[in-house]
Amino acid sequence: MNKNKLLIVDDEIHILELLRYNLESNGFEVIEAQSGEQALDIVKSQSLNGVILDLMLPGIDGIEVLKQIRSSEQMDLPVIMLTAKNEEIDAVIGLEMGADDYIGKPFRTRELISRVKSVLRRAQFKRETNLAVLEVPSQGLFISSETHQIFNDGQELSLTLKEYELLEKLMQYPNRVFTRDELLESIWGYDYVGETRTVDVHIRQLRKKVEKDDKNPERIQTVRGIGYKYKP
Repeated sequence: MNKNKLLIVDDEIHILELLRYNLESNGFEVIEAQSGEQALDIVKSQSLNGVILDLMLPGIDGIEVLKQIRSSEQMDLPVIMLTAKNEEIDAVIGLEMGADDYIGKPFRTRELISRVKSVLRRAQFKRETNLAVLEVPSQGLFISSETHQIFNDGQELSLTLKEYELLEKLMQYPNRVFTRDELLESIWGYDYVGETRTVDVHIRQLRKKVEKDDKNPERIQTVRGIGYKYKP
């Protein structure tokens, strides 16, 4: 069985060494890059299963690397971004540009490995699944838990892992109000070190994809002072 090949991109040697050791210990094949330019050359020339990408890089930064990946033939390549605590706004930009997930520094290796596996598992499942469009209702929002696909008016939506999990959670319990803390714990895990703003960012991106007018949402509704609910 072939190993998943990951590109890790960071200009800090000790971070690369830490990532390499833990990823290889968990069965991954690892390639390293210390700059954005080097990372893009590797993405173009090698077959990869995913990228762990630091935001702050010399030369081309992580945001620009992500942008070029998403506009290339490798647009579906899973990308997990690494961010320092004071780079939250950049992490938000990364999510809005299509990053599949982001992890803050310093990170816990068990959490990182778990989230890498989750992102790659969904990407692989999506590649192997061939769902006939005829099975999808032509109108409305449709989610298939078997294939991990979501369709809006017959068109498949391109969602990141966390966007999918969040929408699935809301749709499973229509009209139930979830607090931000409940969603954070359910989707990101009890050990996640982050802020409830993470939920708001993903909700904002989901609305752009599933609402006719994301400024006046009808499906994913805000319950002021509490959280969010899905209205069928």
